[in-house]
Amino acid sequence: MGFGFNLFFVFILVPVTVILIVISLVTGKKTYGKWLGYTWLGVVGLVVLSLVIHALTDKKDLKKDDYYGSYIINREYFPGKQSNWQYNHFRFEIRENDSIFFYVTNKDKVLKTYRGSITTTPAYISERLIVNMEQPTHHVLTSNPTTYRGAWSFYLVFNSPKYNNMYFKKGKWKPIKD
Repeated sequence: MGFGFNLFFVFILVPVTVILIVISLVTGKKTYGKWLGYTWLGVVGLVVLSLVIHALTDKKDLKKDDYYGSYIINREYFPGKQSNWQYNHFRFEIRENDSIFFYVTNKDKVLKTYRGSITTTPAYISERLIVNMEQPTHHVLTSNPTTYRGAWSFYLVFNSPKYNNMYFKKGKWKPIKD
């Protein structure tokens, strides 16, 4: 827990527990023992609730293995013609042998493939993706992506000189209705 909980525990909960035990022993009434039980039950319940909420909402810590897979344009961020066009023309995959294949497509037909390799930097809590492409490469891959993590997933943002930010998420390409 945090510093505030430690202060609460040491300066409030422990003294109140000792006082209620002493009062219960001196008076012989069970009411004080019940209050003590309810107090501790409430504290334990809050701790468990806090741990569950933390586990459900904490950002995903990424390892190299998490980056493996197929990526498509995330059309949910900026829906419309531009994202639909990007979705039909760009996608990539990162394979378990640390290779990356960036595909320039026309819907389901691959027009050109750019190859490269990936590594990650473990200098952070969550590993960051580093892309090393064979030259010349596509303008989307001129810089490393920024990784945005959520509680259950993540997405990659490449900064293209022509299109600005391009949002990719893990997924399989499927035809869309224009």
